[in-house]
Amino acid sequence: MTTRGVLYVHSAPRALCPHVEWAVAGVLGVRVQLDWIRQPASPGTWRAEFSWQGESGTASKLASALRGWQLLRFEVTAEPCASAEGERYSATPDLGIFHAVTGLHGDILIPEDRLRAALVRANQGETQLEAEISKLLGKPWDDELEPFRYAGEGAPVRWLHQVV
Repeated sequence: MTTRGVLYVHSAPRALCPHVEWAVAGVLGVRVQLDWIRQPASPGTWRAEFSWQGESGTASKLASALRGWQLLRFEVTAEPCASAEGERYSATPDLGIFHAVTGLHGDILIPEDRLRAALVRANQGETQLEAEISKLLGKPWDDELEPFRYAGEGAPVRWLHQVV
């Protein structure tokens, strides 16, 4: 089964950009050239977006290929398909990597065992339940990545139109 998704490189130092392209090409098995633009949220870094199509599990492979670089901020999404739920990976230098399973409409689906573990930690006084749920939903990653999600001036804009 094939799926499709998007790789968002929110910020990368210029010297890392070709390595990102090589890593993505290694996963997809085709030559990849990203359109890099300056990242205004972090001067001296660059950003790019890349739509991909591949087998189910490609998002995981892309995230794994990119996760080792400490100065890289990125997100990888995959749409649900007949054989798998959707996925979202978010990575920041400070927080590491976050993974979520997503449903048909993009909602995060939290497995029962992770919810139970969050309840146990909160009941034992290790943490607050609100903080645990926030982590399960990826809020710390969203908070850190939000300023980087805006492309700024000169960014390509893709307009989606509803067909009736």
